[in-house]
Amino acid sequence: MSLTQHGANLFRLARFGLVNSYLVREEDGLTLIDANLPGSAPTILKAARQIGLPILRITLTHAHGDHIGSLDALRAALPSAEVSISVRDARLLAGDLRVDAGEGPSKLKGDLRGAKTRPDRLLRGGDKVGSLRVVSAAGHTPGQLAFLDGRDGTLIAGDAFQVVGGLAVAGQLRWLFPFPALATWDDQLAAESAARLTDLAPSRLAVGHGAVLENPVAAMQKAVEEAGRRGPKTA
Repeated sequence: MSLTQHGANLFRLARFGLVNSYLVREEDGLTLIDANLPGSAPTILKAARQIGLPILRITLTHAHGDHIGSLDALRAALPSAEVSISVRDARLLAGDLRVDAGEGPSKLKGDLRGAKTRPDRLLRGGDKVGSLRVVSAAGHTPGQLAFLDGRDGTLIAGDAFQVVGGLAVAGQLRWLFPFPALATWDDQLAAESAARLTDLAPSRLAVGHGAVLENPVAAMQKAVEEAGRRGPKTA
């Protein structure tokens, strides 16, 4: 699991070069965004020690297994850290896979193994987690969130976009790494969320799968336009 720094406050932890978690530096410690695959906890804790700050918050973009896989192990190691997730995806985390009437497609997708850990805080768009503003990014899952760092414009977008095989909106298939597209619940809603995230004009884009992009707006706009032209899940 590699550790790289991007700007003053963002640290990317990449497992197999493909599955990302992020540590965000705050004045009081670190916020961990996503808990990665099972077995990642020791490396995440080691990275925090390298940075020299404690992990005080564990915040989840959504409830797929590659984003919550080490949550229970991290909770055991960091019992005082605040765990947060969206109101909607908290249900998925707890194993409730029902889709509400009028909510979208009737069947959820992806690895929804859930976790024993229950969140301490339920998030909605507009909330703050340290320096991060919570932004609704539903589509990949019903309650996916993104986080915008007000200090430098970094956007941590979960699987609203992916970078492996070329920048793409969730639901747009990239054969080099098709899993985010195959696990996307509502392609149309995902495209709408991606357009709203692009309108935030982030200075840096950090996603769940692939490299961190600097000055990403033009590439994000192109991906959103492609999603609109081609429709869902085309190569």
